[in-house]
Amino acid sequence: MKTAQFHLSRIVIGALLALPAVSHGLGFRITDQSAAATARGNAFTATADNPSAIFYNPAGITQLEGTRALLGAYAITLKTDVSLDLPGDDSNFSSINDEFQTVPSLYITWKSKESPIALGLGVYAPYGFAVEYADDTPIRTLARKGSIQYITINPVIAWKIHDTLSIAAGPTINYGEAVLQRGVLAVGDSFKFKGDGVAYGFNAGIMWNPHRMHQFGLTYRSATRLTFSGRSSLETAPFTVATPFGPFPVAGIDRHEDADATFDFPQNVVFGYSLRPAEDWNLEFNIDWTDWDSLETVMLRQPSGDAAIPFNWRSSFIYSVGLTKKFSHGVNVSVGYMYSENSVPNEDFNPQIPDTTRHIFSAGFGQSYEHFDWQLAYQYAYGPERTIDNGTLADGGYSFAAHAISLSLGYRF
Repeated sequence: MKTAQFHLSRIVIGALLALPAVSHGLGFRITDQSAAATARGNAFTATADNPSAIFYNPAGITQLEGTRALLGAYAITLKTDVSLDLPGDDSNFSSINDEFQTVPSLYITWKSKESPIALGLGVYAPYGFAVEYADDTPIRTLARKGSIQYITINPVIAWKIHDTLSIAAGPTINYGEAVLQRGVLAVGDSFKFKGDGVAYGFNAGIMWNPHRMHQFGLTYRSATRLTFSGRSSLETAPFTVATPFGPFPVAGIDRHEDADATFDFPQNVVFGYSLRPAEDWNLEFNIDWTDWDSLETVMLRQPSGDAAIPFNWRSSFIYSVGLTKKFSHGVNVSVGYMYSENSVPNEDFNPQIPDTTRHIFSAGFGQSYEHFDWQLAYQYAYGPERTIDNGTLADGGYSFAAHAISLSLGYRF
């Protein structure tokens, strides 16, 4: 069994590294880590009753006896619509990476019936974004392509101190890869940076159940600093400039050099309260705070000269509510809603990461058997048009829409 779990972990890690990043707003956090949680609007911190608790609240794994595994996949298709305010011409276009992007996850937990200690291992992607615009858009010198992948391996240990109280913590080993590209002068040219790196952090959680009807959860994810080390390239085609003295040829550029950029990924705190008026009902509210203030101006360092990439984001909240009703034969149905505040101030807006406020609606259902369970969820996210008026090429309106499906398969050994 351990050998099979080890091979499954390797498969999931490989799949995470091979797949494209996703973008869901919320800065560039990925909060959807299991179908059961997605169906509830990710209001799961105080419930955390499946192995994805490793992400949502690791203290929750003390509720899970025996050995359990949860394999999940989150698939999303999204589009950003842009309407620019150009002098004498309005330009309308959309991002072009609107195919389904899928990210898998794997969680494994173990706890003996007699022991207050529980162990867990998670492999998942807590951050990621990807956006791509056609090469002939007016904003090509601001944004052409961009993606960040961030993969986490997270072992945790949890301790049930009392029948009503559990605590947990564990290190995170994080691998990231970034690709940033924009145009320079004319269609076909580009400046591109690609790099990768490793960072370390931790997560922790508390779960308190003072009464059958009331359960509270608190989880913390530390900040991490990741230096993406790799190469930058500048490629332009030769062209000719007309002058009073005749045409003047300008040589093209084909420059490649070592480069690196350091990103500060934020700390994050989530508080949850679960109300259970009856055994077959669960209503949860979550407040989620992310310290995006830590992401300021990133310096791309290279021998030919450093380049500044301004972010200067602001901390933001996500508010979520989820409801689950259990029926006979192990069937459950859930609905949820999330409201995500915008993390990017107008004055530092860049179409590379076109963040807006988000309204996110979800629903799902599933069934549990003696050893096996499954969950399926659908999610729709809508970002109302955001107007930018900074006197730049990016001035205009930006709106967002996304559809996602999440599937989880669980097994109890």
